[in-house]
Amino acid sequence: MLLTGWALLCVLSGLVGYGLGRRGRDAGRDEQADNATFATLHLAAMAAPYLRAGLARDSARRAVRHLRALLGTEALAVTSTDQVLAWDGAWDPPGEARTRDLLGHVHGVLAGGRPHLVAGDELFCEAEDCAIRDAVVVPLTVDGRVIGSLAAYDTQVSAALVRAAAEVGQWASGQLELAELEATRRRALDAETRALRAQISPHFVCNSLATIASFTRTDPDRARELLLDFADFARHALRRAGDFTTLSDELTCVDRYLLLERARFGDKLRFVVDVMREVLPVPVPFLCLQPLVENAITHGIRRGGGSGEVSVVVRDVGNEVHITVEDDGAGMDPERVREMLDGEPPSGDSGGIGLANVDVRLRQIYGQEYGLVIDTAPGEGTTVRMRVPKIRPSYS
Repeated sequence: MLLTGWALLCVLSGLVGYGLGRRGRDAGRDEQADNATFATLHLAAMAAPYLRAGLARDSARRAVRHLRALLGTEALAVTSTDQVLAWDGAWDPPGEARTRDLLGHVHGVLAGGRPHLVAGDELFCEAEDCAIRDAVVVPLTVDGRVIGSLAAYDTQVSAALVRAAAEVGQWASGQLELAELEATRRRALDAETRALRAQISPHFVCNSLATIASFTRTDPDRARELLLDFADFARHALRRAGDFTTLSDELTCVDRYLLLERARFGDKLRFVVDVMREVLPVPVPFLCLQPLVENAITHGIRRGGGSGEVSVVVRDVGNEVHITVEDDGAGMDPERVREMLDGEPPSGDSGGIGLANVDVRLRQIYGQEYGLVIDTAPGEGTTVRMRVPKIRPSYS
């Protein structure tokens, strides 16, 4: 269960109350309450980024001392379902034998998904003045599944410590669920990009190769140049890359695509690319521009009799880059555009698939206000507008 807004405030309020109880009984002192609130929020803020990286050994080791400070216990362990990921306490981490015993402590909570008490335990501290006597183990869950646990060891496990540990466990589970959501988002974006690569029109590939072949006898030099252009286009479109590239690379891909299409259509296809130099290094989502140009040629030029003009205009507008792809071709029914963006293109309509793909990815990466804006009508051409922030999102 995600803990955000009011729920998170409730959790932290509970921790503040617990912290006040452990650090002093004079609850009427406003300064003490303010200091405890600040300390609790600060510790939560310190641990949160590591937990949002997911439950792994490195992230657990970075978060464990902040989690132990939240509870104020003698020691704290963070485990997955089958191993101890991190340990923080006043002595060395447990060895192999003791680790097996610690996993025995957490077995109950991993199996049942409920807090579990371990009474009279002195496993990790054999000295006579050892402070550890008991432990409370609480589950870490994501989407209802137990994926690990927090095991808090202290002199005595009170009811207040049980409640506080449960609160910390719920809060940490919320952060881990955010990590899982982010991982799901990234997998979805990767899948969208892979799908877009697969949807590079087979007709375009076949027609380009056929066009190149037609020049091999009549104009070998031209055939060689076009073959190199095709190789550059394929290298960019099919490479294994991250979610982002530079606007310069994306425009190079568009340029090669237009040169290949121009070789097919000859003077019937005209294109203009107008770009401000200062925006060329701006990071943009991979394959965000070529599908818009492909749509302009597919729906505008080809369906408008095979002739027309496509323009790509890129402008520097404050903190954003504004990109416009326009054609003077056949245009489309606005209702048809809505269906495309809803992911309902007809069979074989790679242009429509590309539009929907780019629209979805822009909204997922930057927010709902950054979707495509399309102006079109039958016989009046099509204009597609896209806005991209100059700064790449920190989570991407």
